[in-house]
Amino acid sequence: MSQPSLNDGSHTDAALRTIDVRAGYGSTEILHGISLAVGAGEIVAIVGPNGAGKSTLLKVMGATLAPSAGNVELLSRPLAEYDRRELARTLAIVAQENSVAFQFTVLEVVLMGRAPHLGPWRFETARDLEIARAALAQFDLMSLATRPIHELSGGERKRVFLARALAQEPGVALFDEPTAFLDMKHVTDIFRRFRELCSKRGLAVIATLHDLNAAAMYADRVLLMKDGSAVAIGPPDQVLTAEALRDVYETEVYIGRNPVNGAITVLPASRR
Repeated sequence: MSQPSLNDGSHTDAALRTIDVRAGYGSTEILHGISLAVGAGEIVAIVGPNGAGKSTLLKVMGATLAPSAGNVELLSRPLAEYDRRELARTLAIVAQENSVAFQFTVLEVVLMGRAPHLGPWRFETARDLEIARAALAQFDLMSLATRPIHELSGGERKRVFLARALAQEPGVALFDEPTAFLDMKHVTDIFRRFRELCSKRGLAVIATLHDLNAAAMYADRVLLMKDGSAVAIGPPDQVLTAEALRDVYETEVYIGRNPVNGAITVLPASRR
């Protein structure tokens, strides 16, 4: 087979960069030399089967797992140089599973995203409240603002944590399966909002996705992973090929085109 491109699209001014990163848990190495540069204003999707190392890579990028080798740079500085408060002003993370220990309301949870920006007395200002309310509106949550978060559905909670992350006003956002539990409308709305923030603020978005069609439609570039290694990095139509996906997912796929927007469409090749 022809080998997909492994050019990481290196940016001299990358918002976030991993350089030959290796990482794992205990003596088990999960990531085997991953290099990726993500520019300001770019959406990069990380895809691959279960166990490919997607979430582990996101943990290394978010400083919750230290690499055993290689380096991570955030805004051209080593990630290890950031203290926790400075990191939280620059980098937002939404994990697959998020929990809140107490019965906070939706608005209170979103306001937590302003914590890294608060002054020495840790009191929210009118501007902090304005930013939090704007984040609620952007994720269609205003009607739920006074509801305890424990009363919400899984999809509603997911949107709350996405809103909290963007209330941080970060330069880089890491999302682990941001579309999990969401219906089609909210998936579309969320990626539209991501694109607006990329265009207006230069936000860099890195998201792991199981949904290959969402990756094809919304990402500028895709990192395809298997067994902790990068198989291909590049534009969706160059990476999500039938040959590459058959190799990685070990199943036959059909690649078509969406007749409305021209994005590639990935479907199983057989009903059996």
